[in-house]
Amino acid sequence: MEFLNGMRPGHDLTYNDVFMVPSRSSVTSRLDVDLRTPDGVGTTIPVVVANMTAVAGRRMAETVARRGGVAVLPQDIPLPEVRKTVERVKASHPVYETPIVVERSAPVAQLLSVMHKRAHRAAVVVEAGRPIGVVTEADTEGVDRFASAGQVMEEPRVVLEEGVDLREAFDRLEDSRAGLAPVVAGGLLRGIVTRTGLLRSAIYDPALDGEGRLCVGAAVGINGDVPGKAAELLASGVDVLVVDTAHGHQDKMLLALPKVVAARDAHAQETGRRVPVVAGNVVSRAGVEDLVAAGADVVKIGVGPGAMCTTRMMTGVGRPQFSAVLECAEAARETGAQVWADGGVKYPRDVALALAAGAASVMVGSWFAGTLESPGDLMRDADGRSYKESFGMASARAVKNRTKELSAFERARSSLFEEGISSGRMFLDPQRPGVEDLLDQIVSGVRSAFTYAGARSIGEFHTRAVVGIQGAAGYEEGRPRHTSW
Repeated sequence: MEFLNGMRPGHDLTYNDVFMVPSRSSVTSRLDVDLRTPDGVGTTIPVVVANMTAVAGRRMAETVARRGGVAVLPQDIPLPEVRKTVERVKASHPVYETPIVVERSAPVAQLLSVMHKRAHRAAVVVEAGRPIGVVTEADTEGVDRFASAGQVMEEPRVVLEEGVDLREAFDRLEDSRAGLAPVVAGGLLRGIVTRTGLLRSAIYDPALDGEGRLCVGAAVGINGDVPGKAAELLASGVDVLVVDTAHGHQDKMLLALPKVVAARDAHAQETGRRVPVVAGNVVSRAGVEDLVAAGADVVKIGVGPGAMCTTRMMTGVGRPQFSAVLECAEAARETGAQVWADGGVKYPRDVALALAAGAASVMVGSWFAGTLESPGDLMRDADGRSYKESFGMASARAVKNRTKELSAFERARSSLFEEGISSGRMFLDPQRPGVEDLLDQIVSGVRSAFTYAGARSIGEFHTRAVVGIQGAAGYEEGRPRHTSW
C-alpha cells in the first residue's frame, strides 16, 4: 500500500480517516477477483467471525464456512461443548444447508421456537429419515399452537438428489415456484437448498479442511492448563487455534504461546495436519515481533476499536485501527507472518481498507451478532424490531462465565475490574437478517475495491492500493442519503 502523493501522516488513522484512490485497472469484473487468504487457514474470503460468545456458535460457524470464511469458537465454552460443536460443523454438508427437522407429530409451537434460527425459516417433516413435508412460517399463521406439523405441512414440490447440478437445481425450484427443496441420498434427507443459496454456492467456495469438511477454529486463553486445552482442541479437529487475550504483548502470553505451538507441532507430527496458530491482540511493531518470535503464524491486531469494548474510555489504552494494522502488517511481512485486523468494522469499506493496510483477514464481531445465525435468542423491542443481545468479552457478563470455577471471593474481586458492555442490542436488518446477507455485502464491496485498485488477489491488493487521508467532512460526503436534505 502507498499513501496518495507519498504523504504518510505523522499521526494515527482510523478507517474513517482514509479513502482509497482508483488506479488504472485491467480487472473488468468482480468475479475475476480471487479472495483466498494468504494466512494458511484455508479460507476463500477474508472474513473471520470473532470468538465472542454472543457471535460465534455452531450455526454461525457452519454457515460462514460454507461461504468461505471461518468462525472462531470462544475460549469460555466448555470443552465437551466445543467438541460437540466441531463434530456437528464437520458433519454439515459443504453445499446444502442444514435443515430444521421435525417429526409429523411435532406441535406448531415447537416449530415456531426454532424456525427463526435459520434464514430459510422452514422445517422439513421426516419419517424414518425421509422427507415427507415442508412447513414454512407462512404455513403456521392463524394455526393453533397445538396443531401438529403433519396437519400444516405441504408435500415438497421438488425433491433433489445429492450431487445435482446447481443450475439444474435452481431451474427446478424456479419452475415449481418452490421456496426450498429437500436434498436426498438414497431417499434419506441430506440437506436443503434455496434459490438464493444455490446462487451463492455458484459464487462462493467453501472453506474446507483436508478431508473436504467445513473449517472451524477455536480460541484458548493464557491461564490454566493452556497446552492441555490446546491439545484437546486440536484432537477435536479445529482448523485454526487462536491464543487470545486482551493484552497480547505480555509475559504470560509469551510463556503460553510456545507451549501451544509445541502442542500443535506434536499434533502435526502425529497426524500430518499442521494447524495455524494465531495470537493477539497487539497494536505495535514490537508486539508483532515478539509474538512471531514465540511461534505465532498470524498475529491479531486491535485494542479498543470493537463496538462492545470500553478499553479506550476506561484506560486510555489502544490505537486507531487503520494505523495499527498498517504498522503491524509491515512488521509481520518482514518476519514471514500474517496479521488479522480485529475490530472496528462497521461497513464493507472498513474490511477493504483493513486489507489495503496489509491484513490477510478481517475479524468481525458485533456486526454479526445481529443476525439469525448468532447464538443469542431473538427478541423484540417495544416497537416490534427484532434484535439480539451482544456483550464484550471483558464485560461483567463474560467475566462471570470465565471465572465460575473460582471461589466466591475471587469472583467478587474480579467483578470490580471489568471492561466492556454487558448488554448491547444488535438490531437485525429486516432486508438482510442473515449472516450470508452481510457476507454478500462485504464480499461485493471488497471485490469492487480490488477492481478499482487493479488487483486480482489479496497479495496484489496489498501492493497496489493507494490510500489518501480525509477529514470528517470528507467521510460525511461519501455517505449516502436515504432522504432528501
